[in-house]
Amino acid sequence: MTTGTGYPLLWALQVVPLLGAVGVYLLHTHPRAVLVSRIVAIFELLLAVQLLRQIDATSSALQLVERLDLFGFTFYHAGADGVTALFVLLNALLTLLLSFYGLVQGHTNAGRIAVMVLAAEALLMSMLVTLNVLWFALASFAELAVVAHLLGRWSTSTEENRALAMARFIQFQGVGGAMLLVSIGILGWGHADATGRWSFDLLDLMRVPPQGKFQSAAFFLMFYGLAVRTPLFPLHGWLPHVAQRGMVAVAPALLLGIKVGIYGMLRFLLPLMPEAAIQWQYWVVGIAMAGVFYTAILAFLQTNLRRLLSFAVVSHTSLIIIGLFTLEAVGLQGALLLTVNFGLAVTVMLFMVGCVFRRTHTTELDRLGGLFDRIPFIAGVFLVGGLSIVGMPGTPGFDAAHLVLEAAIGRFGALPTVATALGNVAAAGFLLWGFQRAFLAPRADGAPSTVQPTEPMEYFVGSLAVAILLIAGFYSEPWLHLTDAALKALGARFVHG
Repeated sequence: MTTGTGYPLLWALQVVPLLGAVGVYLLHTHPRAVLVSRIVAIFELLLAVQLLRQIDATSSALQLVERLDLFGFTFYHAGADGVTALFVLLNALLTLLLSFYGLVQGHTNAGRIAVMVLAAEALLMSMLVTLNVLWFALASFAELAVVAHLLGRWSTSTEENRALAMARFIQFQGVGGAMLLVSIGILGWGHADATGRWSFDLLDLMRVPPQGKFQSAAFFLMFYGLAVRTPLFPLHGWLPHVAQRGMVAVAPALLLGIKVGIYGMLRFLLPLMPEAAIQWQYWVVGIAMAGVFYTAILAFLQTNLRRLLSFAVVSHTSLIIIGLFTLEAVGLQGALLLTVNFGLAVTVMLFMVGCVFRRTHTTELDRLGGLFDRIPFIAGVFLVGGLSIVGMPGTPGFDAAHLVLEAAIGRFGALPTVATALGNVAAAGFLLWGFQRAFLAPRADGAPSTVQPTEPMEYFVGSLAVAILLIAGFYSEPWLHLTDAALKALGARFVHG
């Protein structure tokens, strides 16, 4: 099972954080447990960089392929291309940032939280490198269970509110996961109907793609199953509850920073069901456009900073979906870069909200205000994250948004594209409005009169996060080159009438 590296690199990416989680669990009461987790996260980042260097960006083929027969159709099969490498790097970067953020927050159970973060990283890596769609779904269930444990065990709300958030999370994710599993079953059934052999392997399914009723049914179930996870309007109902009543940053970052729902669409949904994607692309884009405006309106009605960010997530997810369903290489590339930009930016903003919550014990906008004068660095980093989400020049979102709009105007015409752009302007409006209420407005009645100044570790985490955003923004060409061949090959699967 070795590859061109001399050892199974993709397997190592999955196993190293898992072994690290076991090691940190054994040491979780030891003062150095968090230090060990940081060392593991750094080593995992080095493996991700090695994967980046090993990928031939000029080839659209899956590379470094690993296969191990287990039993039946459950064999281990992994591979990577430029898209995989970019998501793997993002996963490793965000996990490293989370390991430092844990030190900022000073949790008494920091060791146990580090165990959960490393376990989630291992499962996310498995989802990103697997070529078996059933393996992808099972790893998704396991990762969601880890996040649910974080949400339930370290919620910042009362028992009643925590129970409500957990109920919504389990209800939505359970239904979404069930739809994903049923769609996978239909794919396997369709393959067996055509070949006489069940398989859930991407390459097998692409050689004999599902036809007719199998493809349409599988497309809808998989799309909606992944849309819950992404999350996309109108399947986003779990997110505002989790954002307001769950953990402030760690669990939401694991859910939203690595948008595996988008990755699942790129890796499995679109390649396996191109005819259904073409047939329903206008309906999907219509839903996404409605989501841009609907969630922007709801964002302006929020009184809690965490809920406001949750609607920003849904609004910008809609823009990503519009880029994907242009079904053209330019739009796919823009959507991918938006996804990576969004993962970095929303994690940065969640970190800063966590820093605010640690000082004020609230994220209610009417109990904040006046924070810019007292913690200007935290306010500035939050603003950079917000500007990155709305695609300001110098951030990765700038080039990405232009690629999406370029593809959209060619596929859907000027009017829908202008409407989408206006939705992005509305998103800028509500993010700046939230920033003004929390940081620039006069200090609200009942708000703390004194606020702890910014600590050295907060300076480090914030500076590192902003540096990553700006480097990715000013030097977007390498990432475009990395994913160009893979996305051109995907775009070529769609033949428009």
